[in-house]
Order: sequence, then structure tokens, then C-alpha cells
Amino acid sequence: MPQPNGSRLATDSTVNICFHGIGEPRRELEPGEERYWIHRDQFQAILDELATWPSVRISFDDGNLSDVRIGLPALAARGLSAEFFVLAGRLGTAGSLDADDVRELQDQGMAIGTHGLRHRSWRGMDERTTYDELVAARSRLVEVVQQDITTAACPLGQYDRRALGELRRLGYTAVFTSDRRPARRGAWLQPRFSVRRDDTPASLREAVRASRGWPAQIRTGAVGLAKRWR
Repeated sequence: MPQPNGSRLATDSTVNICFHGIGEPRRELEPGEERYWIHRDQFQAILDELATWPSVRISFDDGNLSDVRIGLPALAARGLSAEFFVLAGRLGTAGSLDADDVRELQDQGMAIGTHGLRHRSWRGMDERTTYDELVAARSRLVEVVQQDITTAACPLGQYDRRALGELRRLGYTAVFTSDRRPARRGAWLQPRFSVRRDDTPASLREAVRASRGWPAQIRTGAVGLAKRWR
């Protein structure tokens, strides 16, 4: 199968692609969130593209109802799997997954991770917020799926050194970001490319290709380093 845009990844490299909402939102969106909602046909076309990539990992953030109504059947039709990072504080609310939806994803072979409790930044968290986002949210999801939750995705792509330290201390085995560069397979910190409303299969291929150039690697590496050392 071809690599994105005909280029070759290192043998230990993978590309993480993240979706958010698909189709018509069924809840009020937060400021700026509409940038990450895509049309159903757009989603299908991008998923067809990803199905041809030999080293790709797909994920969904926020726990939107479209995950199970649109995302799950589209994945199943193509023999694909994904990890769903669920926002525990939205469980059962309008336009979001409920506990039965999460269990349906799990029963269909999809992985479940945590996206925190309130969809707020994991940068500069105080002790109470850290507990709510990294401990209480995970505990709520564990009650739903009846198995351990060991992966997390940073809301808004924001984190700092203290948040990463707490995630490690709490035993999370992988943490997913939005740093738009390929990831090392098996690495603890996993950067992702978030799909945006103006993306096409071609633009996504180009974003991945461009991220492998030295200027982009230096830039994104510096950004990631700055986040980790805040």
C-alpha cells in the first residue's frame, strides 16, 4: 500500500489521525470548535484515504454522538479500528455518547481512552482540577467499560510538564496530543494530526508529507519541547 504522497516512513514511525465531530452537531459548540466538525461525505472520503495507508492509527475526541452513529459503521465497513477518547463530563448529555454507546464501541472492538472531564486545558492545572481531569474522569469511564483505562488525549492539545508528570505517575501508558507530526510507534507521547473542516484526502496527505521536512520537524519539535517544559 502506498505511503501518504508516495513517501516512506521510518520503520518505527506511525501517523495518528484524529477526528472530532461529523455531520450536524447535536449540541451547542464551544468557541472555535466548529473548525473541527466535518461533513459526512468528507469523513467518508478521508477514511477511504486512510484505509490505503500502511501505518496509521485513527482516533476520535470529545465523545460526540456522531462517533457511534457515523464513525463506527464507517470504520466497520472498511475493516478499520480506532480509539475513542471520551469526555466523561458529557456522558449522557445531548449530542454526546451515553454509557451504552461507549459499551457499543467497546463491544465492536474499539479502544476507549479518556479525554478528561470538562474539556478544559491541562496546562496550569491546580490540584483539584488535576484530580478531576486525570483521576475522576478515568474512574467514571472505568465504571462504564469495566476495564482499566490507560490512555489519554489532551483536551485542546494543551499540556505542560506538570500534567505530563502526573499522567506518568498515575500509570497512563500513552498520551495523545495535537502536535501535527508523525509519532514513534510505542512512544509514550503520541502527536496527532487533527482533521479540520477544510481538509481533503489530498490536503491531509500533504500535511503529513510536509511534516517530515527538516523545517517542519525543527518547528514542531521546538513547540513540543516548549510545552513539555512549561
